[in-house]
Amino acid sequence: MTFEGKDRRRGTSSPVRARRRGVTAEVLRHVKGIELRARSLVNTLFTGEYRSVFRGQGIEFAEVRAYQQGDDFRAIDWNVSARMGHPFVKTFMEERELTLLLIVDQSGSLHFGRPYTKAGLAVEVAAVLALAAARHNDRVGALLFADAPEYVVRPAKGRAHALRVIRDLVAFAPRGRGTNLGGALTYAAKLLRHRAIVVVLSDFRAADWEDPLNQLAARHEVVAITIDDPREYDLPDAGWVELEDAETGQRLLVDTSHAPTRTRIRVAAERMQQERSRKLVQAGVDRVALLTTVPYGVPLRRAFAERARRLSR
Repeated sequence: MTFEGKDRRRGTSSPVRARRRGVTAEVLRHVKGIELRARSLVNTLFTGEYRSVFRGQGIEFAEVRAYQQGDDFRAIDWNVSARMGHPFVKTFMEERELTLLLIVDQSGSLHFGRPYTKAGLAVEVAAVLALAAARHNDRVGALLFADAPEYVVRPAKGRAHALRVIRDLVAFAPRGRGTNLGGALTYAAKLLRHRAIVVVLSDFRAADWEDPLNQLAARHEVVAITIDDPREYDLPDAGWVELEDAETGQRLLVDTSHAPTRTRIRVAAERMQQERSRKLVQAGVDRVALLTTVPYGVPLRRAFAERARRLSR
């Protein structure tokens, strides 16, 4: 499924100051369709385990206490430690409400794939998470980006707000074609004043996002949902094919009947994916891997169930 054409929203100069605009009946039909498809998954994805999936990540300051072996050094209160002459750490208590921020990549490389484009799959998965958050009375917001952060829906509660998030995701049309994932992560870090759950939906085909991700993950709970299409790295034997870079517009004529050429492309893509995985592991973020050719419900449910089991240990 693709979300493009005259009915998609055009970005504005300031993502925070962007205002709501009217949308067409076609966009609203898309929103309704997404809601209907997502409803059954929302009913099962976090049933009985929503809080365990994000256990203790919505927190507020409680008190300071003396440092004990095994405490996270990031929790050290340096001001109190300096006054007392030995280390103290901040302790926190779980909030009843969580804040979920969806960072959704809508750059040129995402507009590829079948039966979903990667961009369409990102929107559907974001819709599932937004509706799940609304069901549990949590705040949900979104940051959409391409070669720059272009549109922000500030976090708020309620089903009506979650539907607004979905509507804006469907109607959004990026002004740029490139991918500035690092800029979006940096912008999100400035946007969030309190600890939150941040879900990044992207193919991570970008440069210089490692440091911004590390900085964001140091303060927030980050989940990376990688979205790929197998045809990007496993070319079919279809003779001479003209390939176009969706972000730069550069074109290249490739003989896909030449087996060594297909092998080189596949090996290069596999190396890129391995490097992406290494960077995500190094940042300490959870990863959910999705493909446009596979229904997303089962891998999404499996990944979050595994996360819940790990956090409960």
